[in-house]
Amino acid sequence: MCTQSEQCLQPLQNPDLSEQIKEVTKESHVRAENTELMLSFQRGQVTLPQYKLLLCSLYEIYQVLEEEMDRNSNHPAVAPIYFPAELARIKSIEKDLEYFYGPDWREKIVVPAATQRYSHRLRQIGKENPEFLVAHAYTRYLGDLSGGQVLGRIAQKSMGLKSGEGLSFFAFPGVSSPNLFKQLYRSRMNSVELTAEERNGVLEEAVRAFEFNIQVFDGLQKMLSVAGNRQRQSSTDSNAVHGKTLQIPGTFSPMLRMILGLFVALAAVVGLYAL
Repeated sequence: MCTQSEQCLQPLQNPDLSEQIKEVTKESHVRAENTELMLSFQRGQVTLPQYKLLLCSLYEIYQVLEEEMDRNSNHPAVAPIYFPAELARIKSIEKDLEYFYGPDWREKIVVPAATQRYSHRLRQIGKENPEFLVAHAYTRYLGDLSGGQVLGRIAQKSMGLKSGEGLSFFAFPGVSSPNLFKQLYRSRMNSVELTAEERNGVLEEAVRAFEFNIQVFDGLQKMLSVAGNRQRQSSTDSNAVHGKTLQIPGTFSPMLRMILGLFVALAAVVGLYAL
C-alpha cells in the first residue's frame, strides 16, 4: 500500500498538471473538508474566535507565499501563474486584522506551530525549488477563489457582521468572473514546462500543501480548545472562591476563647463611641 507521497508517482491518465494535482490530492481534500474548523464553516457555525485565529494564520502563510512569488516572478514555472493584481491576498487580510484587532494588530497575532512550519516550507522551496510554488499557489489561491463567496456569506451570517466588514479576504475585486479566471489559470498552469522529475516533485508538494493546511486547521482548533478550557477552569475557580463561607469551629481552645472575647468587647466599645 503506497503512502500519500508515493501516490504522486503512480501513472496518471490525464496529462494536464491541474488535473493531476486534483487527482493526487483527492483524499487529502476530503480530509481537509472534514476538519472541525471547516465543518464549522459548512454548518454555518463559525465563531468569531475561530475566524480571527484563522486570519492570523492566513496572514503568516500568504505573507511568505506572496514574497516568494514576487521574488520568483520571472522563474519559468512561476511566471505563467503570477497574477498579483487579481489574486494577492495580503492587503485584504491586513485590512480584516485591523478591523478585528485594531491598529496594533501586528502585536496580537498568534499562530500554532503548524503555521510556522508551513511558512518555513514556503520560504525553503522559494529558495531551493521555485517550481514547487506552483502547487501551493494553486492549492491556496484557487481554493480561496472557489469557496470565497460562499464562505464569506457563511462567515458574515454566523458572526453577525455588516456587509464587507472584516470579510475582505473573501473578496477578489480584480476577478470579474471566478469561473473564467479559473479556466485561464489552469490553462496557464498546464502550459508550464517541467521535467518528469520536476512534475513528480510538484505533485508531491501539492499533497504536502494539503497536509500543511490540515495541520494548521487542527492546530487552530486545539488553540481554541485550550483557551476554552482555561476560561472554564478560571470561571469554576472563581465561583468556588465566591461560594466559600467562613466556617467557625464548634469548639474553641481556652486561649482562642479569650482572644475572641477581647475582640467582642473591643467591638462593643467602638460601637458605643460611634453612636
